[in-house]
Amino acid sequence: MGPLSAPGWSVGPTDEESVWLPVEDVSAVAAARRRATALAEPLGFEPDRLAQIALAASEAASNLHKHARDGTMTLRVTRAGGVPAIELVCIDKGPGMSDVPRSLRDGYSTSGTLGIGLGAINRLADRSDLHSVPGRGSVLTAAFAVQDEPAEPAPDLPYAGLTRPIRGEQICGDAYAVHYSGDRVLALLCDGLGHGPLAATASQEAVRAVREADPDASPVELLRLVHRRLRPTRGGAVAVAAIDFAARTVRFAGLGNVAGWVVGPDARRGMISVPGIAGHQARTFREYSYDLPAGGAVVLHSDGLTDRWKTADTPGLLARAPLVVAAVLLRDAGVRQDDRSIVVIKEAG
Repeated sequence: MGPLSAPGWSVGPTDEESVWLPVEDVSAVAAARRRATALAEPLGFEPDRLAQIALAASEAASNLHKHARDGTMTLRVTRAGGVPAIELVCIDKGPGMSDVPRSLRDGYSTSGTLGIGLGAINRLADRSDLHSVPGRGSVLTAAFAVQDEPAEPAPDLPYAGLTRPIRGEQICGDAYAVHYSGDRVLALLCDGLGHGPLAATASQEAVRAVREADPDASPVELLRLVHRRLRPTRGGAVAVAAIDFAARTVRFAGLGNVAGWVVGPDARRGMISVPGIAGHQARTFREYSYDLPAGGAVVLHSDGLTDRWKTADTPGLLARAPLVVAAVLLRDAGVRQDDRSIVVIKEAG
């Protein structure tokens, strides 16, 4: 399925426009630079900007190699709002940092090097973030957008998603789609049955179904539609959530083993998904409503993540950008040998 650029819609990148790289030795630095350049060149970046993207990918991978444990980097093309961008997300379980602002200054180093890596990435990127907890690890994000001329930074979006294929596969069987308009966000996550190309066919058909539907339709109506559309496929587990920030409400309809959570500053609440397999087994479809607490978030994830996570285990996490929240939860809860996907929706700012 090709990338979507319809107003209001965002979807996960295609498998051709995303890659996960384990950073296990120094060779990963050159690999990250090559893959970042290969993804960025078709988007129309100017040569100087291409060089900066390559530098940022190299520095991020080098930092993971020198300091991290179980370090991984994803490089991907995003098109939120129709604007193409290269995005990198680095995740590790290393020693963490006790002073993040100091770590972002050029010249600071804990290993006797020049220490230009994190500061350079922060300076060069259109948007970047670094979250770290001593003893827990770090998450670094950076985005480089294609711009015809200098422009004001794009506003922060109230959602982010990540997908990662099972080890040994290049194709992820999970997919997501998000529609954003004003105070409302509509999100779908589909976990195609099994993994590999056939699972991806099912999940991408679910994405096509909601994209072609009325985004103002109710979650249960959209779930029924997806169920019908997935009949020729092997099917999957599907969750649809409609979040209204103005009304502080969440409407949710789920079928199968996909998790939906309303997360508050002090607690989280699981949303109800009925048993079944979209496209094949569905005795009933139900929609449930929940209150969205102030400062809260909605989290959807596949069963590639366990449900034994708590945002309270990572101090300050719920105050961070949705992409940071998604990356931390993917790291901490994504321990199962399966495709993994997560979508986080929370108010920007």
